[in-house]
Amino acid sequence: MNKVSFFALILGFALLATACKSGINSPPQNTSKTIENLLEIRYKMVLDYPVDSMSMPRSMTIKTNDIKKVPSRDWTSGFFAGNLWQLYRLTGNTEYKKQAEKWTPFSKKESVNRNSHDVGFKVYCAYGEALKVENKQEYKNVIIKGAETLCTRFDAKVGAIRSWDFNKEIWDYPVIIDNMMNLELLFEASKLSGNKKYQDIAIKHANTTLKNQFRQDNSCYHVIDYDPNSGAVRKKTTLQGYNDDSVWARGQGWAVYGFTMSYRYTKDPAYLKQAEATAQFFMTDKNLPEDGIPYWDFRDPAIPNSARDVSAATVMASALYELYGYTKNNRYLAFADQIMASLHSGKYILDPKINAPFILDHSTGNWPKHDEIDEPIIYADYYFLEALLRRK
Repeated sequence: MNKVSFFALILGFALLATACKSGINSPPQNTSKTIENLLEIRYKMVLDYPVDSMSMPRSMTIKTNDIKKVPSRDWTSGFFAGNLWQLYRLTGNTEYKKQAEKWTPFSKKESVNRNSHDVGFKVYCAYGEALKVENKQEYKNVIIKGAETLCTRFDAKVGAIRSWDFNKEIWDYPVIIDNMMNLELLFEASKLSGNKKYQDIAIKHANTTLKNQFRQDNSCYHVIDYDPNSGAVRKKTTLQGYNDDSVWARGQGWAVYGFTMSYRYTKDPAYLKQAEATAQFFMTDKNLPEDGIPYWDFRDPAIPNSARDVSAATVMASALYELYGYTKNNRYLAFADQIMASLHSGKYILDPKINAPFILDHSTGNWPKHDEIDEPIIYADYYFLEALLRRK
């Protein structure tokens, strides 16, 4: 996509957002131009962020202008390099590519880190995006190595990859819905290497999740705790939702995205069916705001005085664009477009006066821990940019 067509897409979303907000057929061109200029400012600030292997930007506290910076071991560390690769693909500006090439190697060490289930987020979001631009064997090797490492966390009796190693007094073998996202590393590694083992493990994990993680209404639990001795479910719970029976918004996005992606590699109709069912739940829930940007948890009793989660919206928009590609169901396309139009309205774009390497504001990280509430968070930008690429 060249710069002209990219900003034509931005302009189209800005026009749609203004039209939806004002209820008129022909929104003023100068309003849309303002949104386009605002995004250009934000993208430039992403480009200008100084390179530092210990300072991957994760989030920002607006009140104090404090940027939370993390090393590669943090689960969010691969997103910034991925953002730069995606901005290069969107704009054609080689400066983004040059910066991406500097940031990407910082994630390489995570390809051998067995202490985290998020090898996929940390490695694939950086090296997977790099591979889409340059067909380098080095990138492939890191992805395959990361997949081999992730497989060490798989337990055949449980039939799933273990998530966290902490809180051992609370759970025995936790598996979170987020872990569906790490399967892309395994699926892609099988394609690159010809080794079927990685895909086999990904399928087993997806099948176990499909069996146990969803409620009758097709919303999903955040955490399923298993008995590693028998493989049986011990309890269905949460860490980041309001309570065990609530509906954590970003978790629903992970579910739709994860099973849509798994369908891409396997063509298993059960995966597509679950993705559609959970998407339907998300799109029709009574507590979803009109603009499509969800509250952080659909069952927070504080609604409507509750924090939104832009990151949940961007994950869902990106997932729905891919889901539309397989189903040709126009409802998915229209809903994703609605989310993107809302994000381009200006309300959710970070103030241009704030000098920080982020694009969007108003995401919620971990509400129960009062951490990263109503702030810019790096993965919201990643899936926003991915959604733009998929929409074209």
